[in-house]
Amino acid sequence: MAAEFTQAKVTVPGVISSKGERKLTMLTSYDFTFSRLADRAGIDMLLVGDSLAMVVQGHDNTLGVTMDEMIYHTRMVVRGRRRALVVADMPFMSYQVSATEALHNAGRFIKEAGAEAVKLEGGCNVAETVARLVDVDIPVVGHIGLTPQSIHRIGGHKVQGRRSGDAPGARGRLLKDAMALEQAGAFAVVVEGVPADLGAEITDTISIPTIGIGAGAACDGQVLVMHDVLGLEERILPKFVKRYADLADASVEAMSTYAEEVRSGAFPSRAHSYSSPRPVRLRKAQ
Repeated sequence: MAAEFTQAKVTVPGVISSKGERKLTMLTSYDFTFSRLADRAGIDMLLVGDSLAMVVQGHDNTLGVTMDEMIYHTRMVVRGRRRALVVADMPFMSYQVSATEALHNAGRFIKEAGAEAVKLEGGCNVAETVARLVDVDIPVVGHIGLTPQSIHRIGGHKVQGRRSGDAPGARGRLLKDAMALEQAGAFAVVVEGVPADLGAEITDTISIPTIGIGAGAACDGQVLVMHDVLGLEERILPKFVKRYADLADASVEAMSTYAEEVRSGAFPSRAHSYSSPRPVRLRKAQ
């Protein structure tokens, strides 16, 4: 039986007030159909992630997706949901050049696509940009830890903030990043790819919700890529992913059966075909 959830529309103030009261749920979503299904399932927040570059477009990383592509997908997600809060990911180089350019692009997500918030990666280095967006009432979700747009600098998708193996002070810097985002006005922070104890420490340190992905159970909520949850992404399986279905194999089986029935003539049957109405014969007058 599905867990109970409130039917009320999820809002930014509602997300903030959930800290310490209830766990938040977030999934990525990229189109109308899955947005509608996730909304029916009671997911609190739908993230139109730049991960669409990988799971939808087939790229090896998230760096190639454009603003126009992100807006296109965000529009579809917005049309499909009624309850969930829609957060749009700001793609690579849409906010790094200047706060003014970030404001322009974030505004496009709100005005053109109908998003209710934006997400951007970074901590202290983007705090001024976050504050600029918040100043004009654009809600912002931060993102620290393993930041996929930084894969070339960090050398791939690697866990951040371990007590050994990372640069000295890495854990302290992540704590400072979280606090800087809170001070800048972010209403939540995604914490990705850090040890569970560090995820717990960040969660205890800041007063806004943390949304974990590979950051342990102590975070105020969790986010996963929908294609991972449904078993549609077969190329990679990070340690933190739990597959709740195997739709890839189920889809292949369904399409294979369809192809076999077409080739054999079993489909379409009479039940799946239209027929012409019988002609009405008029009786001749006597």
